[in-house]
Amino acid sequence: MTAEVLKYTLEQVEALELAPGTEHEELEGWVPELASDEALREALEKAFDYRGDVTITLKSGEKIEAYIFNRVTGATLVESFVQYFTPKAEEKRKLSYAQIARLEFSGKDRAAGKHWEDWVKAYTEKKAAGEKNIALVPDSLE
Repeated sequence: MTAEVLKYTLEQVEALELAPGTEHEELEGWVPELASDEALREALEKAFDYRGDVTITLKSGEKIEAYIFNRVTGATLVESFVQYFTPKAEEKRKLSYAQIARLEFSGKDRAAGKHWEDWVKAYTEKKAAGEKNIALVPDSLE
């Protein structure tokens, strides 16, 4: 490998290392307006990325508290669906986009404000204060 090719490769790597991180939207408590098929699709895409529960209201009026872990987008709302877990059922469930009337980001966003740097800072502060047997533990789910 020539020096010129190696330099180009190193520049690419450095560019990747300096790439900005993903900014997460503050969605907790948000109730999107589902005025169009596209608005529903966009809201469900955000629900898929959300790290908390959502409350789905069906066109039948039934409400489902769920954690959305997968989605498949088809050509129509009937062909599109989300897969989710609920606290009341052990098995995975599936729901067509066409059945959804309302969506609410009702659960706590478990990823909000959680940055590695914050964890390291907390550890360093505890260590500097002389604490022993310190460990960084995740927040309680309750």
